[in-house]
Amino acid sequence: MADLTSIQQGQAAARRVSRPFPLGVRNSVPGVDEVPGTVNVSVYAPGLTGVDVYFETAPGQWSSAPLGESVAGIHHGRVSGLAYGSRYGFWPSDRPLPGEPGTFQLLLDPYGRGIDEVPRPGDIPLFFSEYVDQSFDWGDSRQPHTPWRDTVIYEAHVRGQTMLHPDIPEELRGTYAGMAHPVMVDYLSNLGITAVELLPVHFHTDEAHLRRLGLTNYWGYNTLGFFAPHTAYATASARAAGAKAVQDEFKSMVRSLHEAGLEVILDVVYNHTAEGTKDQPALSWRGLGDNQYYRHDGEGSYLDTTGCGNTLDFSEPRVIQMALDSLRYWVQEYRVDGFRFDLAPALCRGGDGRYDRRHPFLVAVAADPVLHGVKLIAEPWDIGHDGWQTGNFPPGWADWNDRFRDTTRDFWLRGQASLAAGGAGGPLAMIAGSLAGSADLFAGSGRTSLASVNMVTAHDGFTLADLTSYEQKHNEANGEENRDGSNENRSYNHGVEGPTPDEEVGSRREQTARNIMATLLMSLGVPMLTAGDEFGRTQQGNNNAYCQDGPLTWLHWDLDEAGRRMLSTTRRLLHLRREFLASQPYRFPADAREASLLWFDAQGQPMAQDKWQDPACRVVQLLVGSQTGELRGLLVLNGSQQDTCITLPDAQALAGSGAVRDENHAYELMLSTSARKDGDTGAKLRGGERDLLPANSVSLYRA
Repeated sequence: MADLTSIQQGQAAARRVSRPFPLGVRNSVPGVDEVPGTVNVSVYAPGLTGVDVYFETAPGQWSSAPLGESVAGIHHGRVSGLAYGSRYGFWPSDRPLPGEPGTFQLLLDPYGRGIDEVPRPGDIPLFFSEYVDQSFDWGDSRQPHTPWRDTVIYEAHVRGQTMLHPDIPEELRGTYAGMAHPVMVDYLSNLGITAVELLPVHFHTDEAHLRRLGLTNYWGYNTLGFFAPHTAYATASARAAGAKAVQDEFKSMVRSLHEAGLEVILDVVYNHTAEGTKDQPALSWRGLGDNQYYRHDGEGSYLDTTGCGNTLDFSEPRVIQMALDSLRYWVQEYRVDGFRFDLAPALCRGGDGRYDRRHPFLVAVAADPVLHGVKLIAEPWDIGHDGWQTGNFPPGWADWNDRFRDTTRDFWLRGQASLAAGGAGGPLAMIAGSLAGSADLFAGSGRTSLASVNMVTAHDGFTLADLTSYEQKHNEANGEENRDGSNENRSYNHGVEGPTPDEEVGSRREQTARNIMATLLMSLGVPMLTAGDEFGRTQQGNNNAYCQDGPLTWLHWDLDEAGRRMLSTTRRLLHLRREFLASQPYRFPADAREASLLWFDAQGQPMAQDKWQDPACRVVQLLVGSQTGELRGLLVLNGSQQDTCITLPDAQALAGSGAVRDENHAYELMLSTSARKDGDTGAKLRGGERDLLPANSVSLYRA
């Protein structure tokens, strides 16, 4: 039991030497502001005239101290008795307590390193900030620093990735430790990806309407703590031991992935918070300074460009600082390698509400030495005015490329559906731009194809298998009568909605999925796979499974024959991609002088301009490489419904396209997405010879 009198005496002795920065709770710095037995507490609370901090000195025993100093909305003070492991929170000095501390919601520290959640039956939980010791033994672990050109991203959910894995101990499934288990690390390494992009792992909570439905926010885009890892993803033993053990389990996961050469990218949500609309309870920011933390219109209502009830105001310096401090914290303390920014334009809107590619947040990130070399990925859209900004983020950023997504789906799915119905399949021009890394889309911002994060699926929307099996969303389980989720999926069910015993339909669906995977992994740019797409995971047509924490969204590891075939193809494609890039000069493909893209028609002749827009022309050959590379690759797409006899480009055709003349030019088939054609793998042909390309397929040749 703490001695309350000695604590109060310590408070009085310490108040004189508190500092406004850094924000949050921190120990004394020896030789700078050392006051033994005290911590410096600082919070930006511009909406309050005075702030008290309440903290637990022993289980069930609470003390308090005023933050007696204030400058520019920052309240700070020296506090005695607030030790590692203590739970704490803030309360306005001029407002009576609604009950005993620990029985009501104190205001969370926006900089809190840990959050303790206390369930309350029939009510929202109570949340408390926790003061956490940051020490951790990293050993000899080093970050991989994978170059962008070699990066392959794998978007995964910590819980869903391992919940059903039979070779991972049951007590570790669905946790940070499960993701770090050798079985999972080996799987990811052998697959051929280089970076794991984790859906939100900042501490998050569930929206009120989901609680009423008995559902949870599975994806986690509802942040309550920008500095605290999500507690529920830790093992039961770590949760029982407290925030320090949760932190250590997370860091151990990062260390294990790094030791396998895998980077860790966090999906982060700085655009809004879990406090929701104005009528929801204040948990932190709203109670500390609603007008400063959130965007408002002229009538005092929230301006919402996120669709989540509120939007953090990035025209406010302290909001920008909070995001920057959080980013630096995860880089320095957790050694993460990058971030994917949810609804990134919301972070780049000034006082006038418009997107600004020289916004102070973007300038500050570019100038920050801690963030140099960190991978920065924008989801380049929100729901506000002028919200679509793909291709418009500044150098140093990569963008999720929704044009690549839509174009690839249109060519292989909607195009095939149109052809099957007797219509036209659409021209080659758009898919060719995607294969070339959408260079035209990024040139205006001074970036190259390496700024394009190519993706066909992500956590939201259909899985790859569902794109080939459903044309309508099936979101009834979400409790919104199937109103939620997008109605436009650019999908094709191959004539039957959902599961079917028809083997012919199943075969065509598999081949289409392989075509899409080959297009994704062989295009210039940075590919991103969604976990489970490599073996045909289904969500049974649910394209908005944000609230489905169960077998519908978890990865199933008992693969059938189709799943094993898809996994084998994905691994082969990733191996071929890695082998090809290893044979190219280091600056390929970012430096146009080191990249050669030659386009040929089915006859092996340089592609004529009029054929690009001809919807009847659905066959193209792309020879890619460099003058100093050790090998070239030939990618051949047949998007038609007929087997097509192609002529491989010969020396004369190569010379006509500006390539160095090579009289002995030869091609070796490395992979075909057609099961029938793939049996010819290893076959060698010379330039000018003919080869039969099956309908609706992709063939890859080493040249």
